[in-house]
Amino acid sequence: MMMKSMVFVGLAALLAGCSGPSARLDMSPVKSDLSLRAAVGSAIVRTVSLPTYAAGEELATETVDGLIISNADILWADDPARAVTLTLTRNIGAITKAKVGPDPWPFAGLPDVAIDVRVTRMIAGADGSFDLEAQYYVGGDGIDYPNTTNAFAVSKPIVGEGPAAIAQAQAEALLALSEVIARKIAR
Repeated sequence: MMMKSMVFVGLAALLAGCSGPSARLDMSPVKSDLSLRAAVGSAIVRTVSLPTYAAGEELATETVDGLIISNADILWADDPARAVTLTLTRNIGAITKAKVGPDPWPFAGLPDVAIDVRVTRMIAGADGSFDLEAQYYVGGDGIDYPNTTNAFAVSKPIVGEGPAAIAQAQAEALLALSEVIARKIAR
C-alpha cells in the first residue's frame, strides 16, 4: 500500500511539473496630451474596487453568449487592483501636476481630496471593444471640498488580436477615466 501511495505522489509531481509556466501580461502605460492645473495640492487614490472577474490574476474575456471566461495560461503581471490604482495615480498626477499618491497615503499629513473608484464592469467584450464602467467619488479629506458622486462609462476598440491588444485597450480606457477625474479636480 505504501508503495502505491509513493507511486501516486510521484506521478502527481511529474504531471504538475509538465504544465508550463503561465504567461504574464503587462499593461503598457499610455500618456495623455491633457495638461490641467489642479484646484487641489494633493489627492489620494484609494485602492480601486474591481468586480471579482477583473480582480483575478487570470485574463478574463466575455463570450458572444455573455459568459465571462478566464484563461489560466495568461496572467496579469501585477495584482489588478494594485495595477489599476497605480495607473490612475500616475495618470492623474501627470495630468494635473498635483501631488497624487495611492492608498495608503505615502506622504506626511492629509491629502486635500480623496478619490474612490468602484468599477462595475471592466472586460474585453465579445464585440471587440474593451468596456470600463465605474462610479467615482471625490471628496475633501484635508480641505473643504465638495463631495461628488460621478458615473463613468467608456468603450475602447481592441485593435489587433490577442492579449496585448486587450491590455492596450484597457490602458486607453483607464487613461480616459484618469482624464475625466483630472478634469473634476482641476480649476
